[in-house]
Amino acid sequence: MVVNKIKNESLEWIKAILIAIALTFIIRLFFFTPIVVDGASMEPTLYDQERMIVTKIGKPKRFDIIVFHATENEDYIKRVIGLPGDRIEYKNDTLFINGISYDEPYLEQAKHEVTDGLLTNSFTLRETPVQSDIVPEGHLFVMGDNRRFSKDSRHIGAIPIEKVVGTTNLVFYPLKKMQLIDNN
Repeated sequence: MVVNKIKNESLEWIKAILIAIALTFIIRLFFFTPIVVDGASMEPTLYDQERMIVTKIGKPKRFDIIVFHATENEDYIKRVIGLPGDRIEYKNDTLFINGISYDEPYLEQAKHEVTDGLLTNSFTLRETPVQSDIVPEGHLFVMGDNRRFSKDSRHIGAIPIEKVVGTTNLVFYPLKKMQLIDNN
């Protein structure tokens, strides 16, 4: 009798552990995954070695921070600046989307720290690898917040939406820097 009880309890524990492993796998595959920031291209918003949660649900919106497959072995973290069909231009450190100027409050600190020119040099989409007046259909134009030291769409072109892993705005490590990032 005691042997059967121990056997039943063992089976219940094994089932519970297998269910937990399966749920973890499904959640990580389809909903959320952790990522480590690698490099300084998103400073001062995100710093090297911070850990974040990537949400794989929903489509990226303007100014969202996204993770995407830049190469077969490397993912990048950047901010969505242009959506399909947008005309993007920078003039005198000001972002213009479809002819309308936009504030970028996440850049204010960096703009005040620059003493030798502009944070973001002037350009149009035609002057980037996009070589078009508008962001192509099915693509995003992305930039790092550390505009002077970011390899982004100004260098690698527009990003196919199917290469987007997800959006992120939750830093969970280091614990003293745990925060929700405001994407506006």
